[in-house]
Formats: sequence, structure tokens, C-alpha cells
Amino acid sequence: MAQAKPGGERQVLESMYSMIALVFILVACVELCDAATVVDVYRLIQYDISGAPFGSRLANLNHHAGSLHFAPGSDLSRTVLIIPLRELNISFVKEYITQNQPLGGLLFLLPQIFNIENRERAKSNHQTDGEELLKNDLAELEKLLIHSKIPYPVYFAFEDDDIEAVLADVKRNDATGQPATATTGGYKLVVSVPEPKKRASPTITNIQGWLSGLKTDGDANQLPTIAIVASYDTFGAAPALSVGSDSNGSGVVALLEIARLFSVLYSNPKTRGRYNLLFGLTSGGPYNYNGTHKWLRSFDQRQRESIDYAICLNSIGSWDNDLWIHVSKPPENAYIKQIFEGFSNVAEELGVKVGLKHKKINISNPRVAWEHEQFSRLRVTAATLSELSVAPELLESTGSLVDGRPLVNEAAIIKSVKLVAESLARHIYGHEGKNVQIFADNSSLAVNPSYIKSWLDLLSQTPRVAPFLSKNDPFILALKKELEDHTDEVNVQHEVLDGMFTFYDSTRASLNVYQVASVTFDLLLLLVLGSYLIVLFSFLVITTRGLDDLISLFRRPPSRKVKTA
Repeated sequence: MAQAKPGGERQVLESMYSMIALVFILVACVELCDAATVVDVYRLIQYDISGAPFGSRLANLNHHAGSLHFAPGSDLSRTVLIIPLRELNISFVKEYITQNQPLGGLLFLLPQIFNIENRERAKSNHQTDGEELLKNDLAELEKLLIHSKIPYPVYFAFEDDDIEAVLADVKRNDATGQPATATTGGYKLVVSVPEPKKRASPTITNIQGWLSGLKTDGDANQLPTIAIVASYDTFGAAPALSVGSDSNGSGVVALLEIARLFSVLYSNPKTRGRYNLLFGLTSGGPYNYNGTHKWLRSFDQRQRESIDYAICLNSIGSWDNDLWIHVSKPPENAYIKQIFEGFSNVAEELGVKVGLKHKKINISNPRVAWEHEQFSRLRVTAATLSELSVAPELLESTGSLVDGRPLVNEAAIIKSVKLVAESLARHIYGHEGKNVQIFADNSSLAVNPSYIKSWLDLLSQTPRVAPFLSKNDPFILALKKELEDHTDEVNVQHEVLDGMFTFYDSTRASLNVYQVASVTFDLLLLLVLGSYLIVLFSFLVITTRGLDDLISLFRRPPSRKVKTA
């Protein structure tokens, strides 16, 4: 019996150690046992220009939630501020970013009107004054964020009942002077994603389709060509949300409809014009029209010289009465006068106005403000048709968060298509200055509103930031197939984006919101559990082995000298 006792003591001690380990495991899990909600979030873009860093430089998040109701002088270095757009204080955000004040992160809550998946809202073009103010605030915020280097994670999310309930609790705690900390508990926001990596050699894809003109017998000369071009990609503060319905979804839709209209004319030799038509869907538009530059460089000299002129379509979906033709050559140039007069005559019949804007090209400046400038640099006559009277700055007005489906007016795109198609047709068929409607309403050559709407809906639900589109992206394949349906000799060109632009992945994630207890609660729970286990252990030892065995566990064993004696 005496020999069995040490083994029994070891078993009891092992049981005690197991219970103690269980206590620590339970305590360690206390903070993470109560998940409040999971939210889809979209990270602020991270990119470099010639090595200069911009955007959010981190993606992982593991901090307590805070609101704009925090007490003055609070340490926010481990706090993620939740800021609804409706409560945006742009001066506060600008101060924290420009002065590099410590912050754990930012989470901006956007109203559902900016959600690209909110199809019901997208069906209506009606806008209230409140929505217009929100758009202005968001545009100003986006401009600040994309041109700043931000050393902490910045995310966007959409308002819903769950996240608003969390924010209400956070506001309540902040207002009472009990912000979320390790000692007081509260809500913790966690985003666990791999650290962002550079997108190695991002691909840009150009798609072109031809409609060959009709040659007469014995005509050995190459037919002149008219090019209709639109850049299809976008850029915005959140790549996963940048759909660019107007910039430049409207231009893409107009090009596809113009290609469809002329394919009907060119399908019959009797109505085929003596001009080749070249339709180009280019990439890299926000990045100095890098794709257009490489596309044109792929042409041989003869092919470029055959281009009579090019019409580039950019942001033509939200104008009311005024459009602008932007050119690089002087207005006195014969080709420019011809283009402008042709557009002006048709515009007058449609009851709209077209103005002419001349901007010289500075060859030494790498900045390319308009797509037609890439043609002009190669001495090809070209013009850009746009609702914008002034060229946007680099990476601005190229598919921002506010540029969604509700911004675009289908009637504006229809008028733009009529304007371009009629002007081109009168030039091709020699009807300049004549009041001849080739694409008249209710005819077989009428503009198709349903076709425009379906493509506009698709573009308004498809983020198109070029570095995040693969060569075989379903959207690119859809554009290629559509050109194949209406044109001949469709070619796809894959190029690498100019090396001065570097982009990083990790554009969207899941945000886990946990309701965590305070350290005081954890310690109290540990004390209660520990006391319970000690009492239980003592009870089991006394009932099974007696009080003496329990006391012996805590009694100091005799020394070796005593044992020897």
C-alpha cells in the first residue's frame, strides 16, 4: 500500500495540472468567443508611382473600435475609427493623414446608394440634394486618400443593420468616457489577410476590330481609315468597387453601339462605305493612356498613315446639353475644322451644343491628359469627345466610388451615339452639310436603347482596374466576343503596364467584429474558475484518500539526510 501511494499522488497531480491548463485555455478564449458580425470590406488602393508610395500600406487589422466621439487627447494608436460618410469631418481626416498622427486604422461606412450590387437603387436616376452632398463629400475624401501615403489599414464598407448596431454601442461607450481598451473591453475589429504583395508585371489588354471598306475594281490604293476608340479600364480609391459607369463605361457602351450600327451598313456591299472603320477598346487609360500608346506603336507606318482621323470617346454619359471636342492641333487645321463642323451640324439638329477645346501637347511632359494626345504624338489627327471641359488630373475622374450606375443617364449616351454615328456616316458617304438622317429613329438603323442599357448595367457591376484584370478575365472575353459579333479581324494585344506604376494586391477582405470582455472580467473569471477547481480537487482527494493525503501534498518532503538516518 505504501508503494502505491506515490503513483496515486502523481495521478492526482497530473489531474490538477490538466485542470489548470484547462483554466488558461478557457481564459485565453474569453476575448474571441463572442463574434458580433462579419462584414465585407474593401481596402484602399496601394500603389507606387516611380517608387513614391501612395495609398494604404497595411492590410492586417487587430484593434479596438472607436468613433468620432472620442475624448480629446485620447491615444488612438491602437484604435480603428469607424466613420460613416454621413458624419464625415473631412478636416479631421485630413489633419490625421497630413500630420501623420498615430492611428490604428480607418473604416469608412458608405451608404447603400454607392453599392454596385444595389441593383434596385441603380434603376433610378433620381437624386436628392442629400445624395448630391454625399457624393461631393465622398469625391473629396477619395481625392485625399489616393494622393496620400497612409501607414495603417484603411477600409470601406457599406452600411447595414449589424455594423450600425456595433457603431451605436461604440458611440455610446465613447460618449460616456469608456472607450474600448484592453482594460475596459468593447469591440475589436480583426482583418486577417496576407501582407500585400506587388503585382508582378501587370498586364493590360487592347482589343481591336475592323470593318473593311469597299474597294472599287482596279483600286490598288489603301482605303483611308477612321478610328473610334474608348479606354475601358478604371481607377479608384477601392479597386474592388471602381466600376466607372460614366468614366469610361459610357464611352465603351457608345463604341459598341456604333460598331453594331455600322456593321449593319457594312454587311451589304451596296451600303458599305469607302472607309475602313477601326474600333479600339484600350486599357491603361488612367495611366497616361499607356495601352493606347503601345497599341499605336504596334501599327506599321503605313497603317498609321492610313488613319484619316480618330474619335476618342470619354465620359459621355451624364451631360445635359453641352459636349466638348478636345484637340491638340490648332482649330484652323483643315482636318480639325472638318471634324468640328461635321459634329456641330448634327448637334444642332439634335438640339445640343458642341464646343471646341484646343490644348497643345508638351512632348517633354510624360502626362497625357486625353487619349487623342497619344495619336497626336504620332502625327495622327485625333479628337476626344467628352462632357468634361477640362482634362482631369492624373488618376482622378477615372472611375471613382461615386461613378456608379445612378450617375449615368442613358438618354445622354443615346444622344452621344447619334451624334458620333451620324457625323461619321455623313463624312463616309459624302453627305456633309445635308440634313440626312441615316440612323433615324424607328428604322432598321435606329439606336437600340435596350442594347445600351444591358451593356451599361454590366459595366456598372464590373470593377475594371487594369492591373487586377487577367488576360482571360470574363469581362475582357465578353468585349472580344461582342466585337467579333459586329466586326471582322478582331485582334487582342497583351502588353505590360508601364513600369513607373506599381500596384499591390489584397483589395477586399472579411472584417470580423468581436465583442470582447475587459481584463477585469477575465481576471474575475479566472479567480472564480480557479477557486472552483481547487475546491473540487480538495473534495475529491479528501473523499477518496483522506485529509492526511491532501495535507501531505502541500507538506514539504523530508531531506535526504533525514531519510538516511
